[in-house]
Amino acid sequence: MDKITNTRCVVTGLGMISAIGNNVDECFANALAGKTGIDKVASVDTTDCYANLGAEVHCDTLDEIDEAKDVDRVSKLCLKASKEALDDAGLVIDESNAGRVGVVMGSCVGGVVSVENYVTKGEHAEDINKMTIASIANHVANMAGAKGVVTNVGNACAASTISIAYACELIRAGVADAFIVGGADAFASVPFSGFLALHALSEQACSPFNHSNGITLGEGSGAIIVESYEHAKKRNAKIYCDVLSAGISSDAHHITAPRPDGLGQMYAIREAIEKSGIEPKDVAYVNAHGTGTAKNDEAEFLSLHTIFDETNPDLSVSSTKAMVGHCLGAAGAIEAVFAIKALTENKIPPTIGYSEEDIEALGEKAGTFDFMPNTMKEKDLHYVMSNSFAFGGSNASIIFSKEPGNVKETENDEKVYITGLGIVSPLGNGVANYIDKVNAQTKPEAASVHANVGKEDYDKYGLKMAFYRKLDKFSLMQVISGLEALQEAGIEVTEENAEELGMIVGTGDGPLTTVYEFQEHISENGTTAGSAFNFPNTVYNAAGGYLSIKTGMRGYNVTVTNGAQSGMSSLCYAYNEIKQNRGKAMLATGTDENSEVMEKLYAKLGKVAGDVKQAYAGGDGFVLADGSTSIALENETYAASHNAKKYAEVCGYAMTHEGVAYGDVAGTEKGLMNAIVDAAAMAGITLDQIDAVYGFANGADEVDTLERHVYEEIFAGKVPVHQVRDYTGEGRAASSALSVAHAALTLSGDLATRQNAYYVTTEEVTKEVVDTSAYKYVLATSCAIGGSYAAVILKKVA
Repeated sequence: MDKITNTRCVVTGLGMISAIGNNVDECFANALAGKTGIDKVASVDTTDCYANLGAEVHCDTLDEIDEAKDVDRVSKLCLKASKEALDDAGLVIDESNAGRVGVVMGSCVGGVVSVENYVTKGEHAEDINKMTIASIANHVANMAGAKGVVTNVGNACAASTISIAYACELIRAGVADAFIVGGADAFASVPFSGFLALHALSEQACSPFNHSNGITLGEGSGAIIVESYEHAKKRNAKIYCDVLSAGISSDAHHITAPRPDGLGQMYAIREAIEKSGIEPKDVAYVNAHGTGTAKNDEAEFLSLHTIFDETNPDLSVSSTKAMVGHCLGAAGAIEAVFAIKALTENKIPPTIGYSEEDIEALGEKAGTFDFMPNTMKEKDLHYVMSNSFAFGGSNASIIFSKEPGNVKETENDEKVYITGLGIVSPLGNGVANYIDKVNAQTKPEAASVHANVGKEDYDKYGLKMAFYRKLDKFSLMQVISGLEALQEAGIEVTEENAEELGMIVGTGDGPLTTVYEFQEHISENGTTAGSAFNFPNTVYNAAGGYLSIKTGMRGYNVTVTNGAQSGMSSLCYAYNEIKQNRGKAMLATGTDENSEVMEKLYAKLGKVAGDVKQAYAGGDGFVLADGSTSIALENETYAASHNAKKYAEVCGYAMTHEGVAYGDVAGTEKGLMNAIVDAAAMAGITLDQIDAVYGFANGADEVDTLERHVYEEIFAGKVPVHQVRDYTGEGRAASSALSVAHAALTLSGDLATRQNAYYVTTEEVTKEVVDTSAYKYVLATSCAIGGSYAAVILKKVA
């Protein structure tokens, strides 16, 4: 039965840094004045480039943080905006509330400045941990002392809008009381060269909804403090506005271009409006995605006219990208701050860059809408919307309100089942193959092992050369495992159910191999040498985008990244979306790649074992691996509608953070302990009801010792511990998802009922063959560098 989740989510703090200011007040004042931050690019070599403009940040205080040398520019931008938002909110985080405060940050390209530094300024190991998106939220959490859910969203230019939405969903689910949310991206040579190669940059300052000749890249960060109303009221916080609801969708059309019919955009907008409990006529202002490219502007024009023409002829629309540039993953958060400031001050920033002739031409396209050419206007605002659309066909719309609203977010009490699995691993591909290899006790034979996909896989799932030739290995593994999981679950995507099916892709390192190789190429051959063919694969959500294109799934589609535990946290996220009725079925996946680049980087960090090591063997490193594991989740009704096989029930989860220096693999025992205790509490069981653990030991002693200490504290050496990395090596996100898949295969009886397991204490480790047939409740755990943990409770299906 569905119930209304009437928890109000409110905004209590704002932070921003952009090309037009180093704080919120400065940015908003300059936006209202129509001041542009677009100028000639200084941080990237633009020799022989047809475009040379950008919106770069000018701030002398970014390095005024602890250990600035260990932080990429993208994190410095994010830390500055987040600190401002915290100060603005007056939110004090201490031991009494830290576990109920989380961080969700969005980014498109993450630490690409550090990738460039590594390639061009000497291969310094200290740059490696700064390269991925995964580090950003960790740095913010450690600065603030937050110990709740900590993760990053990698959905390109929709990332930070999704981060706001996800935080609100977790608050409504009762998982947290408050979040620091937003996003950041830094100006760098990879995105500049990539958009140059796509010929998507404008030679003049970008002119959204006007000349639409291309984008102008920007950089910056936006941060927002979101809290439950009860939490904010209890501490007498000032409240800017309510966050009503959001709509998130996938185009399932093209990896870089929007659907010309605007279908995905319109679904996201309508979903946001409907779940907010308002009508299209109530939206007074839209801060549009408004990039300034012809295809994007045309699709957004169509979407806005289709939804608002008949009922809302006085709608005001503007694109602040004309002043701050396109800040990629930071765009949604920056624009959300602008939208919130407009709402609270009844002042709408303009879209600048129009001549008199332009304004006359705009009238034909705008109809009765006011696209705010050149001049800000005052208007009585009660509901405002912010739109973000991205590579990979990712769409997100969110609504802010002066009133509490009649939010129609619901929660159901249906059980959630694992109904399908897809596995790509160094053991080979396919669930049946995995079962055979594990039953045969197949183990890695080298310190670096690789999964492979090829013609046999393409033929099996009907992938044509015109499609698969565009994909890098990271995306190929994801597509193959995702297709197998759907097939295993018996889920057929149709026009009727496409919006009801979604996915959460988890990854630790994302497409770092492709990013690195792209950077190497342009470093050697110049900024103009970027490949339009390869550039789309440098965004983290490309893998999920390709899978949606292949399957036609148009529902909730998000990529999360926070180290090795991302594969397990993707399942936590997907479970939450099903419980909140944002999808009847979801794929939860973990994917990470091994390559010459990854071998080089992990070896430089000293993480790869000198030889093959199994769990608890006291090694100084792990077997580096890769792969993709996809897990199909369905609610009870949907699973029953097509007689899906039920491998296991997901009945509880938790994600926690105990901050350590980013790059520290082991983290703290307290963080893992909290995750296990909280997951059992959500599942409604006691710790002594857990029959087995599926852990994350990988042969590196600092990781394995952490597990031993915690498991001894909780289980006193009496509960068997299974380790999938003994079979496949350390595949980071792929392995954390595989732990859940392996547990589900055990509970379902598909794996042999006699399996190897460890009994561990701090003093002793023994390995025995155990009988798994009586398992009822099992625990799967995972960890990530920086101190993040996830835990999931599975139950055997009677």
